[in-house]
Formats: sequence, C-alpha cells, structure tokens
Amino acid sequence: METITLGKNGPAVTPLCIGTWAWGDKLFWNYGNGYGQEQLQAAFTAALEVGITFFDTAEVYGLGLSEQLLGQFIKQTQQPVQIATKFGPLPWRFSGQSVSDALTHSLTRLQLERVELYQVHWPFAFFLSQETLLNTLAHEVKEGRIAAVGVSNYSADQMREAHQILAAKGVPLAVNQVPYSLLNRQIESNGILATASELDVTILAYSPLAQGLLTGKYTPETADIPSGARKIDPRFSKEGLQKIAPVISLLRSLGEKFDRTPAQVALNWLIAQGNVIPIAGVKTVAQVRQNAGALGWKLSDDDIQELDKVSRLEK
Repeated sequence: METITLGKNGPAVTPLCIGTWAWGDKLFWNYGNGYGQEQLQAAFTAALEVGITFFDTAEVYGLGLSEQLLGQFIKQTQQPVQIATKFGPLPWRFSGQSVSDALTHSLTRLQLERVELYQVHWPFAFFLSQETLLNTLAHEVKEGRIAAVGVSNYSADQMREAHQILAAKGVPLAVNQVPYSLLNRQIESNGILATASELDVTILAYSPLAQGLLTGKYTPETADIPSGARKIDPRFSKEGLQKIAPVISLLRSLGEKFDRTPAQVALNWLIAQGNVIPIAGVKTVAQVRQNAGALGWKLSDDDIQELDKVSRLEK
C-alpha cells in the first residue's frame, strides 16, 4: 500500500487512518450498547488484514478506555501498528512536567514505549503557555517517546506559531487535525489548508464522512435518525438532508461508475486533495472494510471538479 509521510520528515503511514473516538465512549457513541470490546477487536484485526495500520486516539476518548483497548489489541498482534494520540491541555495542567506525565499515562495505557504522533487536542491551553507545551513535546521527540508532534483544531495563525516554536528546537510540526469533508470545506477558505501546504504540515481530516451524512444512509425520504448526540444535529433533519441531496446524488452516481459506495467516493475525494489523510471512525468489521474500499483507485480530475462544484453550491 502507498504511504504518506507526516509533515516534512515524520513517519510514513497509510493514506487512511482508523479513528477510535467511539472505542469506549458512552456519552456520544453509546459504547456497550450494541457494540463492545469484542466488535472493536474484530474491527482492529480487520484493519490490519486490509493493510491499514494507522490508528488515531486521544486520552479523553472513553476517558482513557480507547487507548487502553488499543493497547490490549496491539499486544495480541505481531504486525507493526502506528498510533497517533492526543494531549488535552486541561486547566490543571500548567507545567512542562504535566505534559510529560500525560504522555507517560497514555503510553502506559497503550502499552507502548513511544507513539508515532502526539497531538495537542485543542489550542486553548488555559494556564499552560504554548511555549512550555510545545518545547516539552520537542524535548520528548529528542527523548524518543514521540516520533512526530502535531496539533488539532488550530487556526492558520495558531499553526504558524506552533510551527515557529517547534522549529526553534529543530522539530517540525507534522500535522494539524481538523474537520474536513465535502460538507465542511472551511479549511480551504480560512487559510488552514494553504498554511499547511506552505509549512509542509499534513492535514488529518476528522469527520471525513460528516458524522455519516456522506454515507448516503440518511435521506429526506427515510425515517432513519442516528443515535446519540446526532439526534439533535440539524443537518440530520429533513430540511438538512434535502440541502445536501445534490452532493449525495453525485456520490451515488460516481459510486456506480467505479463500483464503489458514496462513502468510499467521499473518502477518495479527500485523499485526492494531496497531503490529506482522512480519519474514518469505525466500530465494526463491516465499517473497516467499507472504508478500505476508498483505497487502491482514483477519481478522475473531471470527477473531482464535479464534486468540488456541487459541494461548494451546497454551502
């Protein structure tokens, strides 16, 4: 499988990343209701079988349970697995030591000595300065506990500042993890995508299927309403679904052309942007296989332009 290098000289990873927000999360994803550890372990194994070895987690996912489950699954395979996790700059964390301690706890839960990518989960750090935070992460790169440093949800200016602080320590900023999909193209107009390109920063695109809207599962005609917090998301209302109908229709049509699903076309469009890795959340083997179908083929330039046009009109 082709690989993508994170940032300027970070680890080479698979062009699709498996997201594990739902692994252990009861609040948003109802973990334990309809799926549990057995289904997640099967999904993990299925990902490795199709060649996807890059997984994204965070210390806050399932309050640590996501990392813990990943750690257990990794121990049961001989295959190399690459892990990205995230540090939450919470109010009571205001020293470099608190950053190192959080990394230690994540590594303990993951049962690893180092992670490929350690990201700052959000830019507001309360009483912890960006300098202290990022200088500590640069030190952890030198110590060998992190292969690459990333940020998440940083604006173009915040990303530039993080890049400068790390560069002063000889460490490149590898990624910015932000929402990006055919239904959320804000990073193209707010400077994030252009700045990432200028600074050699890879975009990790979360919600690449817009919480399931781009799968084609939800239509104005059906009564399908998602579970959890998505119940109150206006995008899943009849009016919201009517608004995105042209995008879904084109995804279906291109799917028929390539013998792929709408979701696979939507993920392939993201990969086609270049230096963008979609993070596709999964809970089941079927979802892993579905997402893997986005790999190994390419939309034509004309197809990409059509999707560009219809998704811009949707806004």
